[in-house]
Parts: sequence; C-alpha cells; structure tokens
Amino acid sequence: EKDEQSVEVEEFHKKIETARMPEEAEKQAKRELERLSRMHTAAAEYGVIRTYLDWLVSLPWSLSTTDNLDIAHARKILNQDHYGLEDVKERILEFLAIRKLRLERKDEEQIPSKDAIRRDREGVILCFIGPPGVGKTSLGQSVARAMERKFIRISLGGVRDEAEIRGHRRTYIGAMPGRVLQALRRTESRNPVFMLDEVDKLVFDFHGDPASALLEVLDPEQNVEFRDHYLEVAYDLSQVFFITTANTLETIPAPLLDRMEVIHLSGYTESEKVTIAKDYLIPRQVRENGLRPEEVKFTKQALRTIINLFTREAGVRNLERKIGSVCRKIGTRIAQGEKQAASVTPKVVKELLGHPIFLETEEINARTSIPGVAPGLAWTPYGGDVLFIEATRMPGAKGFQLTGSLGNVMQESARAALSYVRSRAESLDLDKDFFEKTDIHMHIPGGAQPKDGPSAGVTMATALVSLISGRSVKKGVGMTGEITLRGQVLPVGGIKEKMLAAHRAGLKTVILPKRNELDLEDVPDEIKKTLKFIFAESVDDVLKSALEKKVSVRKTTVPKSAKNGDGDAESTAG
Repeated sequence: EKDEQSVEVEEFHKKIETARMPEEAEKQAKRELERLSRMHTAAAEYGVIRTYLDWLVSLPWSLSTTDNLDIAHARKILNQDHYGLEDVKERILEFLAIRKLRLERKDEEQIPSKDAIRRDREGVILCFIGPPGVGKTSLGQSVARAMERKFIRISLGGVRDEAEIRGHRRTYIGAMPGRVLQALRRTESRNPVFMLDEVDKLVFDFHGDPASALLEVLDPEQNVEFRDHYLEVAYDLSQVFFITTANTLETIPAPLLDRMEVIHLSGYTESEKVTIAKDYLIPRQVRENGLRPEEVKFTKQALRTIINLFTREAGVRNLERKIGSVCRKIGTRIAQGEKQAASVTPKVVKELLGHPIFLETEEINARTSIPGVAPGLAWTPYGGDVLFIEATRMPGAKGFQLTGSLGNVMQESARAALSYVRSRAESLDLDKDFFEKTDIHMHIPGGAQPKDGPSAGVTMATALVSLISGRSVKKGVGMTGEITLRGQVLPVGGIKEKMLAAHRAGLKTVILPKRNELDLEDVPDEIKKTLKFIFAESVDDVLKSALEKKVSVRKTTVPKSAKNGDGDAESTAG
C-alpha cells in the first residue's frame, strides 16, 4: 500500500513539474502534495486532496494553439460556412486584422507592460444578438476554424446557481470547479474560442446571481486572475476569445452587457434563404437521408412555398426541418419501389407537407377588408412579425376594453390612441356623440403570446378611426410608429426586422415615422425594391395613406335597442 502511495505521489510530483504552472498554483500544488504524502490512503481527506491535485495538474496552464491570422484564409472560411451576414463577417475580420498588427508590431512599440497586456485583451468579447436559426452558434465555430483555435461551447440557459460558473468550495462533498474551468480542461488549451450560449436566459433567484459571477470571467481587467472557488488559485482567462449569444438584450444585466461588444444578426431575406437552402441545407439533408442529388431537385418556387407558407421565420432552422421532411417522404417512396419524380414543385410540397401553416397574402388582405382591422409591424426576439389589431363596438357608455395579453406600455398606447381620436373627432369627420353611446373593445389576436411596446400606437389609432368611420384599411398596407396625444408620430426600433416581416407577409406599402427614414439604410436593397415607403410626421398623414377614401358614408348611429343581433352599430356605404 505504501509503495502504491509513493508511486502516486511521485507521479503527481512529475506532473506538477511539467505543467508549467504560475508560482502561486505551483506552491499550492506542492503544499497539497506534501499533505497527501503524509496521509494514510484510508483517510477521508486522501481522496479529496488527490482529486484536487488531479484538477490542478490537468488544467492547460501553458498549453495553447498558434493563431492563424491570415485574413484571406479567415474570409474564405467564413464565406464557406455562412451566406450573407456581411457586417458580422467584416467585424470579425477587423478583429483578426488588429490582432495581427499588434503581434507584428509589438517589438517596434515602446508601451508600458501593463498597458500592453491590457491592450492585447480588450475587444475580445463579442456578443451575437439575433433571432433563432440565423447562425450565431455556427458563426462562433467558424471563427475558431478561421483562427485554427479549439472551440468549446457551454449553454447558460436555465443556469441559476453562481457555483455553476465559479465552482463549489472543497468543503462540499463531490465539489468540482465551475463549468468554465471544466470546459478548458476538456479542450486542453488556454486560448480556445469559448462560446457562452443563451446568455440572456440566465436565471436569478435565491441560489445566487450567475450573471454577476460571469463579470469576473468576461471583464478584461479581472479575468487575468480568475479565482474558482474549488481551486482557490488564480487562473489566467485573458487569452480566451469569448463569444456570447442571445436572442434579446432586454434580459441581459447592464453591467454584463457593458463588458461585451454587441453585434446584431438580423433575419434572412427570402432570396437569401433560397440561396442558403440550395447551397447548404438541401445537400446536407439529401446526404443525411440516404438520397442521391439527382433524386431530389427543389425548384425555386417550391423553396419559396416552404419559406412563405410553412416556416416564415427569421432564421433557417425550420426551413431545414421542412426540407428534411420532404426528403424523408421522398426517400420512403423510393425505398418502397414507387416511382417518384425528381423535381419538387410547389404542388409536391403541399402534397407532402400538408395544409399551409401561415396565411397567404390574399387571406391577409381579406382580414383587413373589414373596418376596424389594421395590420401593424412588430419586433420580437425571434424576428419581425405582422400583428393585426381589431376593434369592435357595442352599445354602452364610454367603455374601453383591451384584450390579447398586452403589457402596460401597449395598454397605455391604446388609451393614448383613443384619447387622440376622441379629441379630434370633429376634424376627422366622426360622430361626436359616438363615444357617449358606445363601448369599444380592442383585441390583438394571439392571446397566449405576451405583447408590449409603444410601436403599435399608429396602428391602434388607424383601427379606431377605421371602425368609427366605416373606412377599411387599404390592401397590402402595414404600419408602425409611436404616437403622442397631439398626434405626432415618433420613431421606433427594429425597422430592419419589421421590413423583413412585411416582405414575408406580402405587404406592398409600409407607413413609417419620418424620423426612421435613415434606418432604411440597414434594409437590404432587394427588400426596398418590393415595398413602397410612406413617411409620416402626424397621425393625419397615416390615416390619409392607410384608409380607403370615404364614399357617401352615412353618420354612424347606435341602435336604440341591442336586443336583436350582436348590437354592433350599423355603418353602410351608399
């Protein structure tokens, strides 16, 4: 037994010598090894110390890979793996170029050592923000390939305990280092590309605040001496290239966000999705489902049918699933010996995938042909969307009801819209007595999905005027913008995502706040060519462009009795 212990102690001693640890870690390792050598193997503490030493010697204290900072090589890798995303690729190439210049000119510059170390680290933490399926995680893998670094990814979704990041102290039974050092041990490199996925989904509760624990990991001023609770010695994380991903900035704490450079990834356009499907998704699904390329050939129109009627998303994840589903069904027929045409057309897509999930453009126009319904454009963490706002009326007295899982800001927007319409009833040629005798109910379909934000103000005002005047919204028109009680239209965010949503939904005209005109520079040219833009400074501008012209409309009246029918006031066009 003593011989076995001596052999084990000797092995640890050799590993400590070859690990090239910093002085503090080496002293701690030798101190613990000394304790281990004097302890009986049957002692409870023996296994704890042995596990601790095993962690210390197995961490990559000095192991690292050599960066490939060839810009042309990096550009080639990024273009091979991802279509589009030019702004994001450009930012990554800028980072590599600056890093290359620093390394090449380090000997020429006389910089104080502390400043040189700090300058070498700053800007290494990127945060990719975008809807699901746009390529955030795979972009991190491409960065690692381009730099020829090792890649490691951990998901932070649902992490609620700071010990997940910093580890548990050794006094706990079964204690281990946190997930950061565990991941570095697996990669066997001190300078990998380290992706922290879903950083916006960290949970804060009585277990602690994992986001605050991440500050020490991501802050360039602190991570040179990151102290895990288990190891209790400093570990240098400054050479790690951290990349975080998130769907939204809203739930990321401000101090954590301050440590990162945010890069936004927007959704793909229809033509980009078609190209991605042809060049990346279809070949992969054909290969994975045991088919030959000549057995499955998607037409462009078939891909557009899948994109618009079966997926309608910002990314391409569901698109790949639907393509895979078509390939499997075709593969099943071929395996059963049935004859199957190689060309996949829109008709074949509908036959294989069933009834379309999303409304066609004709159905969207049919919904807005009824007075009181107006289509608005919304931003969500998953991309842009078209939101229908419905208003109806019934006999009553100034009642106003809101439904559809609306947040406080959206409810206030609705009340502001109603107050504006009431205050301008005469100039809008509306019946002044209408509000005295009528209750109004405003609803936004999709009641299970929470909605909030001020950008539906113009849509709500338009829906109310449409309801009261009997003038329906023009076909193919969508709108977005915040309103004031004086009828001004204020700028809103998420313009690019909203324009992509308008294009996907087949809208032809979009009404935007005048002060959002410059934001259209971010919208792809192919999208701008398909849409007509109207810039509004006031609600009057919106109503003039959005509503059908008034054609001999009788004044709106409320029936004396609501016993028959549903009680809606009648509005007829002569």
